[in-house]
Amino acid sequence: MCLVILNPVSSTSPPADCGVPVRGGASAVVARARLRRALALTLMTVLVPGSAQVAAGNQRVGRIAMRCALAAVVFAATLLVVGLLAPQHLVAFFSKVWFLTGLRVALAVTAVGWAYLVVDAWRIADPLGLSQRQRLLMTGLNGVLCLGLSGGLLFASHLVAVQEDFISTVFASDTVSHPAQGRYNVLLLGGDAGPGRSGVRPDSLTVASIDSETGRTVLFGLPRNLEDVPFPAGSVMDEQFPDGFDCEGCYLNGVNTWGTDHAELFASSEHPGIDATVSAVEQITGLPISYYVLIDLRGFRELVDAVGGVELKVAERIPIGGVGGPVTGWIEPGKQHLDGFQTLWFARSRATSNDYSRMARQKCVMNAMLRQLDPQTVVTNFGGIASAGKQVISTSIPSGDLATFVDLALKTRNLPVSTVSFVPPKIDTGDPDWALIRSMVSDALRSSGVKDGLDLRPQRWLPLAERSGPPDANDSGDLTSTC
Repeated sequence: MCLVILNPVSSTSPPADCGVPVRGGASAVVARARLRRALALTLMTVLVPGSAQVAAGNQRVGRIAMRCALAAVVFAATLLVVGLLAPQHLVAFFSKVWFLTGLRVALAVTAVGWAYLVVDAWRIADPLGLSQRQRLLMTGLNGVLCLGLSGGLLFASHLVAVQEDFISTVFASDTVSHPAQGRYNVLLLGGDAGPGRSGVRPDSLTVASIDSETGRTVLFGLPRNLEDVPFPAGSVMDEQFPDGFDCEGCYLNGVNTWGTDHAELFASSEHPGIDATVSAVEQITGLPISYYVLIDLRGFRELVDAVGGVELKVAERIPIGGVGGPVTGWIEPGKQHLDGFQTLWFARSRATSNDYSRMARQKCVMNAMLRQLDPQTVVTNFGGIASAGKQVISTSIPSGDLATFVDLALKTRNLPVSTVSFVPPKIDTGDPDWALIRSMVSDALRSSGVKDGLDLRPQRWLPLAERSGPPDANDSGDLTSTC
């Protein structure tokens, strides 16, 4: 007789035959032991990378791998804790190109290293000592593990690369603006580059004035057809148009095109059209513009589709098409889940209405996107959002301020968004009262104060039940209740 001791991670195999009467013979016992050993080494590599090498292979490689694995676990746990306790700091890291570059490389190296360890564990298990069926089983298992573990890490590296490319492409500015009187004022431009038009013409102009502490936001809508718009004294545009933008057919939305066509007058400007538009908006509203965001409406539908569409309350039947083309369909009244194509037409259609109704619908789209784009939606659809955003968004917001605006956006989602638009009958777009517009801006900002989470805006906007006429998203204290 002899004693057979089977160690699942030992490279020592029992003798082929020692006279032990085991069912199936000693060779079956040895085969099962070798299979258990191979499975154990593989499982050890999956759970604790490098442990198989420490137990039965190159211990130096194993110890290095285990230290790297421990560092990765600590790093991931730190990110999780920071994300739970201070998400704005986590966003700050993920908005820095150097951090994303390092993370992308680390994920790719980890993917390759983990695949190597799995293959090496398979080598240590002595696959030639297994039966053909066992070899096929272990080969398939190792292939699945290599593809699963490394593929998952490489996909994560790809997502990080998409984020890195998105930030470096869209948020390329390095000029950081500080809040003026406690507010960030961001000019939102909807660019319309239709056939026969020179350049991108911003047909939608809105200033989002955001409280830098609370996130409370007021949207100021500027009609595209404002005439004789003024410019700051001493500016290039003021020198060219001392009495306002009074050329034939010149409206506010044409300032961008004029500035672009006369770029030689703006020697130090990279975006003369945008800079000229910003100067006009500052003079009209009296608000210093911190940043601008230009969205090409041709690609806006892709952005909406990337987040799975948007829910909107449609007050009246909205035509798809018209104004220069046939009406090809309708958006019916009621609560609707609209895709990108429908949302774009909801925001742009004016075949059965006017520019001012369209402005109101655009405010409702902005509010709906703000309410419905929660962090989970953004994360699960990030690839599509980044891909669409890179094509349709141009902005002066630097990557260094991204964390600030994400934090403010999270606060804004839980607060009412107010809106004021400079439209008839209060404002005559053909002969605007600039002093009245500035007064409307001041009143709206005063009435939008928030203290300790309580809304302190009792005087300007009446409750919906006390208003005469239908709710108007061009003049509302809370877009969510109006739209």
